[in-house]
Amino acid sequence: MSPPQRRRRQPRERPPEPPAPPTPLAGPEGSAGEGQEGEGKPKNPERLYVLTGGGEGGDRAEVDLVTLVVARAVTPPPATQPEQSALLRLCRTPLSVAEISAYLNLPFSVVTVLLTELLAAELVRARAPIVRQALPDRSLLEAVMHGLQKL
Repeated sequence: MSPPQRRRRQPRERPPEPPAPPTPLAGPEGSAGEGQEGEGKPKNPERLYVLTGGGEGGDRAEVDLVTLVVARAVTPPPATQPEQSALLRLCRTPLSVAEISAYLNLPFSVVTVLLTELLAAELVRARAPIVRQALPDRSLLEAVMHGLQKL
């Protein structure tokens, strides 16, 4: 007696995907998500170069990934870039720079340049997070321990 033979499944035929339209290098962008060539692929480096002002080499704000940013202005001024306007709308409540970078789908370095311009124009406020002491006060721990022992 021979073992039963398995039959392979035939793969389902999918219709071919239409090619993506070409993106303009320095044309007007409507949102921060444009200019991406596909899910998981990096953005167009020329577009990021244009966003950051072409490598002017100026000083950048001292921000790191956990710096909290909050907008001072309710509505963005009309002369701001679309990415800066989106950043101001996002920062109505305090957000970290890492969250801003993720929401706008922009690299940290580009967000730093955009924040530097907004900080210089006093449209946003940035502050470092509150750092707690590494170890609690020993006398406080002893007082809690004695209070628990009395219970």
